[in-house]
Amino acid sequence: MSVPNTEKSPNGSPPEIEATAMEPLEPVQTSNGRPACFSSTLQEVLFVLTATMAIAMQAMLAGSVTVASSFIGRDLDMTTAEITWISSASSLSSGAFLLFFGKLADLFGRKSLFVGSLLLFSVFALVAGFAKSGISLDILNGIMGLMSASGVPPAVGILGVVYEKPSKRKNYAFACFSAGNPLGFIFGTIFGGVATNLFGWRASFWLIAIIFLVTTIIGIWTIPKDFTAKEPVNLETLKRFDILGTVFIIFGIGMFSAALSLGETAPKGWTTGYVLALLIVGLALMIAFVLWDCWFKYPLVPMGIWKDRNFTLCLCILMLGFMAFVPGNFFAALFFQRVWHMSALEVAVHLLPMAIMGIIVNIVAGLILHRVSNKLIMLVAKLSYTSSFLLIAFNKTDSSYWSFYFPSFILLVMGADLEFNVANMYVMSSMPPSQQSVAGGIFQTVAKLCTTLGFGITTAVFSSVQRRPRLASYWDPTTQPYTATFWFSVACSVAGLMLVPFLTLGTQGGKEKGISVATSESGAAEDNVQVAEEKKAEAEAT
Repeated sequence: MSVPNTEKSPNGSPPEIEATAMEPLEPVQTSNGRPACFSSTLQEVLFVLTATMAIAMQAMLAGSVTVASSFIGRDLDMTTAEITWISSASSLSSGAFLLFFGKLADLFGRKSLFVGSLLLFSVFALVAGFAKSGISLDILNGIMGLMSASGVPPAVGILGVVYEKPSKRKNYAFACFSAGNPLGFIFGTIFGGVATNLFGWRASFWLIAIIFLVTTIIGIWTIPKDFTAKEPVNLETLKRFDILGTVFIIFGIGMFSAALSLGETAPKGWTTGYVLALLIVGLALMIAFVLWDCWFKYPLVPMGIWKDRNFTLCLCILMLGFMAFVPGNFFAALFFQRVWHMSALEVAVHLLPMAIMGIIVNIVAGLILHRVSNKLIMLVAKLSYTSSFLLIAFNKTDSSYWSFYFPSFILLVMGADLEFNVANMYVMSSMPPSQQSVAGGIFQTVAKLCTTLGFGITTAVFSSVQRRPRLASYWDPTTQPYTATFWFSVACSVAGLMLVPFLTLGTQGGKEKGISVATSESGAAEDNVQVAEEKKAEAEAT
């Protein structure tokens, strides 16, 4: 508590600071004004949309491939496992390099890396449309995943720096950004379905190329200059880059993910020598990465961040959600094509409710993150996830789309978008401005790695049940392989639901509360007392 100052100033009046020091301090309302780096609201809106397209790169590619998968497989003579590799290749390369590009962006600048990634993604999408074999298409999709990995961290980093303080405006920006992953997948299915139905599956890649070329042009104008400090390219900077940790995590995630994807199609399955070698060495390298970064002075990932219980729980919940969401959508679309014999356009139309619901949910998320307990929002998300996959799991060949799939898709998007918004906001708020790209890299690495893990497990489950259908007689033999993958998604959703009670999240954004407010108030009070003492000293000296 401050003590009233009764000393007179040289002119006989009380010091001006007296009133300030004695006034009660109100909770600080964070700024909701437009960031100074934007010359207009239009530029700000287009920048947020451009950043959203960065996170939508790999998701849109996966969605487009999903609706065209059977057509691609038939044209290029690919097996089901080879078709899943089209999506797995991009997830694998993206997940392996995200942390590397996150560190690169934080050290040497974000804007040029962001714009270059968008442009190269467009170029390789164009080239993929001319692929003549399944192998070449898989490789090109892997390269496109690499471009996605180089684009997401700088986009997240710039967003985190531009909207550094919690505010409603930040909530709206990150709600839009969070929509990029689920909505990117959904709109990818719609655009891919329309293009495939009208011109063939190759046109779906060319359409993606056009979309991201336009995004690149918009980004050149709208992306603000990166005003965070850059590191010079010298030996000292290279020492701080954590080269050994980067090698560990790239090869560790790459080998581990490759083993998961190859296990079911290898000559001797999971007991094949090279599958076991990739699995063991990859796991060992990831463990070595953790141990190294616990010791290294300039770690790629600050391991202390995992001591934050909410941080760890949010990422675990997100991980289980992504293991269910992307593979579940893939096999649902494959079911439409192979069992219900829908065209690519019909598949897109049947997935359209997800796009509409996704837009609505993300608008609502931006409005409620600072008003409603985020723990409650996460609970609603996981209950929606679980209910969604339970509905799909009970679908049969002769079931109605409106009875099972339609309500399931509504709940699925609700779960995915709410969960992604809460986790993304918390993770990005847990790291300082200088490490925002690394924060985005951690977040996206977990998502991509778990997508690859989910694809590996569901592909193995699908192939196993397809060879020997042994589910209850409720499901016909044709439906059983798909049903088995959906039950795996149910299990992941329930596991995530069980973690929610351990969260201690409140609201995010809006008024700063709790400790942050107390800190602000005490800091302001100390400043006032200090100024008062300085003026008092000056008065005494006079």
